[in-house]
Amino acid sequence: MEFLFADWLGTPVWFWLAFISLVVALTAFDLGILHKENKEMGIAESLKLSLLYITIALAFGAWIWIEKGGEAGLQYYTGFFIEKALSIDNIFVISLIFATFAIPPRYQYRALLWGIVAVIVLRGIMIAGGAALVTEYGWLLYVFAAFLVFTGLKMLFAGEKPMDVAGNPVVKWLSRHIPITHELHGEKFFVRVPDTKTGKLALAATPLFLALVVINLADLVFAVDSVPAIFAITTDTFIVYTSNIMAILGLRALYFALAAMVHRFHYLKYALALVLVFIGSKIFVADFVLGGGKFPPLISLGVTVALIAGGVVWSLVKTRRDDAAAV
Repeated sequence: MEFLFADWLGTPVWFWLAFISLVVALTAFDLGILHKENKEMGIAESLKLSLLYITIALAFGAWIWIEKGGEAGLQYYTGFFIEKALSIDNIFVISLIFATFAIPPRYQYRALLWGIVAVIVLRGIMIAGGAALVTEYGWLLYVFAAFLVFTGLKMLFAGEKPMDVAGNPVVKWLSRHIPITHELHGEKFFVRVPDTKTGKLALAATPLFLALVVINLADLVFAVDSVPAIFAITTDTFIVYTSNIMAILGLRALYFALAAMVHRFHYLKYALALVLVFIGSKIFVADFVLGGGKFPPLISLGVTVALIAGGVVWSLVKTRRDDAAAV
């Protein structure tokens, strides 16, 4: 029992076990009970499931608040809202990937689920590495902060560059080095098909597997923004990881509600750009203006939520006007 209360990365082991148990339970419930069969998820079901995930994430934040204190709770919520908002941008990319590989909606949900499982592992590796580097080299926080400011300004003023999924170097490499079927085989990532030269059955990847690979590559790109952003808020590894994963867990449910109307959130990227600039700037403000004092976490959360909410509202209003004008 003493092992459960031992410290691991600044947090008792039982905290980590409780979180991992929650993630496993949610994933098993989602895949094993809610979606035993492949089917297209309707918008109403998607919204209900998204609300369930958000409620669980907020409740988990309340538990952190009670167990680790109000400052940790505010840091968790700030990280959660940033990652949740960034995931909306991610939805557009995922939608483009599925369209490129012609993946029908009834197979998208399970592909997303396995993509999320991979993300949980990959984010864990990235965050663990980042935490180790920040602990050893504290000045890296300034590098993260400067990177966030630069990225935010780039998002504000740079034009949009469409993602070339088919021309992705990894997709080209896989296409040259492993057999890939031209058609889907249900929900399978790999199947055995006759070899064109020998006629014997050989293992081949399906387009669903290629879509899964590209989705995870896209998430790594998004993680380059989101992971430094949460490290700029807190260096508590438990808060960094749990806020990221709790936001990502609901992504697959949220996808089906927003994929068809993602264009309505066109202006959210400008709000996200301002959030990244703010989060990066507050590191320098805290150290060089406040004399090393902590930037008030309540202000961080308030500004973050206000910017994201403003971006969502402005996007919905502006795109509605644009759609009305186009009619």
